[in-house]
Amino acid sequence: MATPSRGRAQDRTRVAGGQDHEVKFEASKERVSKYAVKKTVKAVGNSRKKVEDRLDHK
Repeated sequence: MATPSRGRAQDRTRVAGGQDHEVKFEASKERVSKYAVKKTVKAVGNSRKKVEDRLDHK
């Protein structure tokens, strides 16, 4: 019997705007402020791809 993955792949596709460590990671990765990441998550949702695309265009 295979053990189910516990959403690891899904977790990597989302940015939890309320989790400080996730916001810090994304901010340092994109070289923007934590505030910019939080604001972007509110604007486009928590999809990591959408957040990164929006931050790359700024």
